[in-house]
Amino acid sequence: MTERPAQRTPNRQLAALIAEAGFSNAGLARRVDQLGLEHGLDLRYDKTSVTRWLRGQQPRGTTPALIAEVFTRRLGRRLTAQDLGLDACAPVYAGLEFAGSPDEAVDIVGGLWRKDSGSHAELRKIAFTPAGLVVPSRDWLIGRADERVARAEVPVRIPAQGRPAPPRLPAVPLDPARRRAPAERGPGQRVTGGDLAALRSVGELFRSLDDRYGGGHARQALVRYLEHELEPMLRGTYGEQTGRRLFAAAADLTRLAGWTSYDIAAHGLAQRYFVQALRLSQAAGDRAYGSYVLVTMSRQAVYLGHGREAVQLARVAQQGVGTSAPPVVQTLLHAAEARAHGLLGEVRACTAALVRAERALETARPGDEVPHWARFFDEAQLADEFGHCHRDLQQFRAAAQHAERSLQLRAPVYARSRLFCRVVLATARLGLGELDQACQLAAEAAGQAAEMRSVRAAEYVRDFERRLEPYRDAPPVRGYRDKVAALG
Repeated sequence: MTERPAQRTPNRQLAALIAEAGFSNAGLARRVDQLGLEHGLDLRYDKTSVTRWLRGQQPRGTTPALIAEVFTRRLGRRLTAQDLGLDACAPVYAGLEFAGSPDEAVDIVGGLWRKDSGSHAELRKIAFTPAGLVVPSRDWLIGRADERVARAEVPVRIPAQGRPAPPRLPAVPLDPARRRAPAERGPGQRVTGGDLAALRSVGELFRSLDDRYGGGHARQALVRYLEHELEPMLRGTYGEQTGRRLFAAAADLTRLAGWTSYDIAAHGLAQRYFVQALRLSQAAGDRAYGSYVLVTMSRQAVYLGHGREAVQLARVAQQGVGTSAPPVVQTLLHAAEARAHGLLGEVRACTAALVRAERALETARPGDEVPHWARFFDEAQLADEFGHCHRDLQQFRAAAQHAERSLQLRAPVYARSRLFCRVVLATARLGLGELDQACQLAAEAAGQAAEMRSVRAAEYVRDFERRLEPYRDAPPVRGYRDKVAALG
């Protein structure tokens, strides 16, 4: 890497932090290289590079931000390039930072939206890191809502013909070369109640598309909407109350962008969206929604096999809201913990969490105020959670009973969730030795997965097929494979 000419004085700040972190020069270089790989950078630093930094040489580009992130992860507190005695530069927008202010949060998430382009294969190269879950969840737990989010109005000349027409959802992703950075846009627009209502409608639209057709169906259109419509609002002008509602909408849509990224197996990108949604929820002053984001992060960790981290995230979510959240939200939090214990094979802890979830839902009453984002969690969803947990614990009879109940109660609009539950039921039937029924259920699920743009849906089917291997010569299995082959 090309470096700038050396400074005249040694970098004592960096030396002190290296000592505090317990790094060797080679160890620090290796960690910077590894973090660079998470962002598609081939850096190839070594111990000699670190020696030059200690002598006062300044690394170029995004490297100062990467070095700061390495120390942040190691020491558990937020550090900047300046704290390390390095030149400030454009942030790397790793996306795992828990911003210190609302403006910084907008900068980080805006950077993610603009960089979220390219093929699914490229997006999947951004690495998921379990270590990146620790600092954001801790900062959220001990943090408080920002004291002020309002942005002062800047005088704007309104054309004589009146206000411009409301922006429309872009039909196709724009050419990256034609995008403009936020600083190149005109003065900030004033955010209105109509803008907030539109954001809610956009969220409902994309959520419905995701439920029915998978995260890959309209994910890029959602991200382009966030970049070209939501970001100018966040950089616009608004009062305190409107600002809180705007950040709440931004948190919800950013979590949804992460959820759809998760569904196409872009797990590193999804993790970064979830962290930023968590920070935006703090700006909104919405503690309950922050707990929902943590639960989402917990579910991703379960899917990727990080059970211990998933338990911790669910418990942080519970601790963060206490007993103040509505019963449905409490149910959601306990169910997430149960799923993590189920993955780990912890029967007693899983059962206890399921009991807490069930009791919480029983306390819900008609007419209770339920956040719009939690309304999906009903008896059908809880039965689904029970089914997944019992499947993971290899309690197949109970898994089949709960999965069947969920499918009876679940509305058809939740097509992907129904598919997951059908595979859980097929797996339970297989575990009970009911091979014909298992293959029939799985064939139905495979047909549905073929109609979706969802890597998770395809992976559920593949997981079942791996379980079929001991029976590969049985007639029902040959029939299943013939049906699946015909789908292609």
